Amino acid sequence: MSYEKVTQVKAHLIIGTKQSLKAMKNGEVSEVFIADDADSHVTQKVASLAKELDIPCKRVASKRKLGVACGIEVSASAVAVKNK
Repeated sequence: MSYEKVTQVKAHLIIGTKQSLKAMKNGEVSEVFIADDADSHVTQKVASLAKELDIPCKRVASKRKLGVACGIEVSASAVAVKNK
């Protein structure tokens, strides 16, 4: 389900941990997706900030599949969905 949601909102995505963190701090994010197979030291900051800011944080199994769902040819450890 989560990959399909990412695919549906492609135009409103922020791809990558650094960009996601920045957007979350600026209040621009409605939810985030984190890949379970990504290094935890990379994704932990995103998960912690999401919890702190009460932003829904969904887990997906594969960073490769998350990248494909975003329409990019590389893996994505974290993806944020912009507020509409």
